[in-house]
Amino acid sequence: MTKNFIKESLSGWGGFPKKIAKVFYPVKINQILNVIKNGEVIARGNGRAYGDSAISEKNTINMKNFNNILAFDENNGILTIEAGVLLSDIIKTFLPRGWFPHVTPGSKYVTVGGMIAADVHGKNHHKDGSFGNFVEWIDVIDHDGKINRCSKRENEELFEWTIGGMGLTGIIIRAAIKLRTVETCWIKQKTLTAKNIDETLEIFKSSMNSTYSVAWLNCSVKNKNIGQSLIMLGEHAALNELKSKDKSTPLKLIKKKKIYIPFYLPNWFLNKWFISLFNFIYYSFGKILKKDRMIYWDKYFYPLDNLLGWNKIYGRKGLIQYQCVFPLIKSKDGLLEIIKEINKSKVCPFLTVLKQFGKQQSKFSFPMEGLTIALDFPVNPETLKLLEKLDEITLKYKGRVYLAKDSRMKKEIFQKSDTRIKDYLNFRNKNNSKSYFSSSQSTRLGL
Repeated sequence: MTKNFIKESLSGWGGFPKKIAKVFYPVKINQILNVIKNGEVIARGNGRAYGDSAISEKNTINMKNFNNILAFDENNGILTIEAGVLLSDIIKTFLPRGWFPHVTPGSKYVTVGGMIAADVHGKNHHKDGSFGNFVEWIDVIDHDGKINRCSKRENEELFEWTIGGMGLTGIIIRAAIKLRTVETCWIKQKTLTAKNIDETLEIFKSSMNSTYSVAWLNCSVKNKNIGQSLIMLGEHAALNELKSKDKSTPLKLIKKKKIYIPFYLPNWFLNKWFISLFNFIYYSFGKILKKDRMIYWDKYFYPLDNLLGWNKIYGRKGLIQYQCVFPLIKSKDGLLEIIKEINKSKVCPFLTVLKQFGKQQSKFSFPMEGLTIALDFPVNPETLKLLEKLDEITLKYKGRVYLAKDSRMKKEIFQKSDTRIKDYLNFRNKNNSKSYFSSSQSTRLGL
């Protein structure tokens, strides 16, 4: 079997850490079965997890060849697809027919298998929950090579641990997901400005009925302006809300020119002074721009996807995205301490995003009711030092870290941060998945 592997340097989208791994590109299911026998196996989609959750140095199975759309139930909006299908391909195929994913993360270049494994969330978790809420069933290959169909009615325990289980319950090969109907390709966006954390949280609280909500946070300001933000609310536009010129083709996909970043920027480029200046300008423009406008779906959900290779902005050493969630009652205190700790440090996140989560009770998924903050940092010693402090703050306020974004958390921190780990390990041992399925991340975290 070794001749079928390719040795590659792998990383997540952040480019950190980099691992030399043996990668196998199967085209048939029986080829996957042969690799599983070797153990230490993990499936990999399009490599958009930020860290090392989709890397096994011994046996990484790239699922790019399992990219077929298998069936679509037009009456119920149920789409059956293979695990390697990209979200972008789903949208490209079905949006012109009036269908759109119920939940989408910040990039459309992710695979269905990856979205299930991470149980991704979007700007509408407070209202619709995570991606797993719209998964009808999953086919998972176990350590014996058996294909297990699991759902809320069949093999329920496997289903619940697979959604958000980071690919450690087996190899997801296909699934059925539910899509929503839309009348147009457009989003009604309302932009609100908040001077500080109190105004930001008040707007979130008063916007629970909005389908989509997300805040860009300015981490550069201090004192009375700490928590300054722009909040973008969104709704799918109805046909009668469009301008006359768009009404005749409400579901037409528009080809827009993408910008490509051809090289890595110097590591010193994203310094604290530059980021502070950028944040000031961005917030100032946000205050004067039109508050209510129609936004094309691609620009609203995936603004960074139009900047190809945007991760190169952070330099050759890579970027770390740190995302944590605080329970609702502790959210304000946790967020304030995070921002204050950043202000004291020598680094500042280039991008900070705040979202609200609704109630969620799941086996191992990241979301909990409260607020989640995501921060993008260039990789350097100062960043790594700061993130250890942010880990401690997250623990202090009973929060947890998003594994799909994690690239450096220590085992001791992780083990303290999530009371569900013991039950997950018991399940992994019970069905023998721990002996066969692992990633660089799971090894690092003792999972």
